[in-house]
Amino acid sequence: MPEEFSLSRLLWACRRGMLELDVLFMPFVKEAYSELSDQHKLYFRRLLTCEDPELFAWFMGHEVCPDPELAEIVDVILKRVKI
Repeated sequence: MPEEFSLSRLLWACRRGMLELDVLFMPFVKEAYSELSDQHKLYFRRLLTCEDPELFAWFMGHEVCPDPELAEIVDVILKRVKI
């Protein structure tokens, strides 16, 4: 699969129902995704399968993500994208 196609699909998956999540995910994918390790890319793709209310709670610090792998990529994103 060509990288452009993968990136296009990934950007499409980053379009969420909450503007707050779009503001996090879209810049992260455009600016940092290509630099991630293969493992972190996998974690990020898994993260995108989560529901918006869960994601919002994790990124805004209202809840701690119970999955250590997803919590790791949440931390990576928060350190990379300034909100």
